[in-house]
Amino acid sequence: MNKPVERSVDKAVDSIQQRLTDYACGLTFGGLPPDVVHAAKVRVIDTLGALIGGFFAEPCRIARNIAAQMPNADGATVIGTRMKTNPDMAAFVNGATARYVEMNDIYHWPGAFGGHPSDVLTPVLAAGEHAQVNGRAFITGVVLAYEVYQRFSDVFLNKGMGFDHTNFCCLGTAVGAGKLLGLSSAQLAHCISMAAVPNVILRQVRADHYSMYKAVASGHAGRAGVFAALLGRGGMEGPHLPFEGKAGWCDHVARDRFVLQGFGGSGTPFKIVHSIIKPRATCGTTISSVMAAEKVSPVRNIKDLERVTVEVYQKAKERVGTGEHRWNPDCRETADHSIPYVVAATLMDGTVTPRSFNDAHLWNPDLRALMQKIEVVANEEFTKAYVKLPVEHRTRVTVVTRSGERLVGEAGGDQDELSAQMSDTQIEDKFRGLCEEVLGAKQVTSILDSLWNLDKLENVAAIPPAFVLD
Repeated sequence: MNKPVERSVDKAVDSIQQRLTDYACGLTFGGLPPDVVHAAKVRVIDTLGALIGGFFAEPCRIARNIAAQMPNADGATVIGTRMKTNPDMAAFVNGATARYVEMNDIYHWPGAFGGHPSDVLTPVLAAGEHAQVNGRAFITGVVLAYEVYQRFSDVFLNKGMGFDHTNFCCLGTAVGAGKLLGLSSAQLAHCISMAAVPNVILRQVRADHYSMYKAVASGHAGRAGVFAALLGRGGMEGPHLPFEGKAGWCDHVARDRFVLQGFGGSGTPFKIVHSIIKPRATCGTTISSVMAAEKVSPVRNIKDLERVTVEVYQKAKERVGTGEHRWNPDCRETADHSIPYVVAATLMDGTVTPRSFNDAHLWNPDLRALMQKIEVVANEEFTKAYVKLPVEHRTRVTVVTRSGERLVGEAGGDQDELSAQMSDTQIEDKFRGLCEEVLGAKQVTSILDSLWNLDKLENVAAIPPAFVLD
């Protein structure tokens, strides 16, 4: 007679899943160095500022309208409103809204897949608010989620895989949210599995002509991560061997077996300090082109320009300087991923801001005409500088007028390097620029004081009400 099969979490666990689980369970606030705690505060401030900057965009409005149909007084807040919804739905709305305006951080490490690790932040906050955790716990959850995101990003070495970097957001969010929801080791292992197996987001969300879903994919990933944590807390079991099983993530998503490198702590630096805070409101791979173009802007009469050459590193050329849609964007999502567009806008206005992508700019015939005079070329020297440490985002913009005058602007390396660490004053100035118009200077000052002292906050549920837009 056959014996009954015993229930066992061990059957669900493979080595990658186990490593993530063990690291998450062992990480504590006391194990975070002061610079890492500060880095987390900076990214909380920066991401919430980006959320307010994107609040009124159409995709974000659509997301809020859907959330309004799912009220939950014990859930989490749709930031910018007094509305509470299910924690995973709040993760969706807030994640999409923080991502929309292209002001949240980026990750550029030599060879790494890249992406926006701050995509994890507002979903982790939704879980933290729902669980009523304190500021120290939230900081720990944010650092943990960043660590997972960026370690996965490092594995794939920019191989042009068919999956999107928002998959790392899903996994990072699941681990960070699971920790804040108090999951046991067994529950967290199942949570990770339920994030990995059913939630593969394809790179098509940001290929060819973009749609509004480009930003929303981040919210989708965050929602999936929080939902996996809620399922784990509820006792749901995830698929067995999610990464290393015969139909698992390694063989069918990554298309290869891989090992995650050492996680932060015990002498290994934490990855959160390596994300880059954006100084301009556009795709990270276009920012150095903007900064170089600023050196020769604004041009008083753009119709006098004969040609414009933008020299960039190879990845920028491939990602945002190749394809007819870069010279013919039909929406802001494509425009902010177009070197010709952002350089033309900078030459006309002096820089780019969120308003550079409104309809008045997007369909401006003079801007369109100027774009056709712009050539994007890869510079071998700049490419070499981009793939070493410290990373340099070197770019040169050369403008030639009809009279033969030649103007040159450069950025990167010793000249306005994109990856240079921003001061706290610069972080505050960016936050004020995004928030003061709708929240008022007094309220913004109060918010900044609270967030700089996040480690002393007794309950992170106090954060969302400060951002209500009346």
